Amino acid sequence: MSTFKQKTVLITGGASGIGRIMSRLALERGAEVVILDVNAAGIEQTVGEFSAIGKIAGYAVDVSDYEQVEQTLGRVRSEVGAIDILINNAGVVTGNFFHLHTRKDIDRNMCINAMAPMYITNLLLGEMLERDSGHICNIASMAGMISNPRMSVYAASKWAVVGWSDSLRLEMKQLRKQVKITTILPYYIDTGMFAGVKSLVPILKPERTARQIIRAIERNRIFFGMPWTYNFVRSMEGLLPVRLFDLIVGKWMGIYGAMEHFTGRK
Repeated sequence: MSTFKQKTVLITGGASGIGRIMSRLALERGAEVVILDVNAAGIEQTVGEFSAIGKIAGYAVDVSDYEQVEQTLGRVRSEVGAIDILINNAGVVTGNFFHLHTRKDIDRNMCINAMAPMYITNLLLGEMLERDSGHICNIASMAGMISNPRMSVYAASKWAVVGWSDSLRLEMKQLRKQVKITTILPYYIDTGMFAGVKSLVPILKPERTARQIIRAIERNRIFFGMPWTYNFVRSMEGLLPVRLFDLIVGKWMGIYGAMEHFTGRK
């Protein structure tokens, strides 16, 4: 039986980008899907379109607001039921030098990217532990392992996700619980969130990326970086002196300059 068949899947940021695609893929695999998103119009469109595939419900919520999240998950629990698979996907980015960030920019990035996955997981994990089953997939970023200019707060939020997510995996292992944790580390994805980015390393296609994430959950992958060159870059970071790594990755591969023409989603 498929990992998703007859399971209830909750996806944050499920009304756009790869979240929307993963919602469709989960439905196609026989799951019931719940999407959380701040975009009410996007939720309505997604639910309306995908209802022909399977059972899907959507809730408009600001995932960075703990009280809203707690209230919404209470509704999900009573209207849909328990969540079997959680995909923490919602994210934002402010592509600018750190000294040009406002406090609002900092709070928004950290709360949506780092705090929200912890809030939602904290509210759902107890039921998974009681059932001794479940799967939590946290969408981090390559920026959560490799520093990058004009992404300092975004990188900080994703480093937080990586550290928390894998620590959570180890806790489940120590507690001998069958709650699986998968941490995803993709490169830039062509969804509009990183519009304007220019890179020698190919920017990821949304459909293929979403499929790879779903397969990573099905295969119970622990860490999954995309594209495959992620492993090469990470190896270089561990082996090379910092200045040489900066030269190769930053100048020769152009990764440190990828955000120079960033415009983002409007």
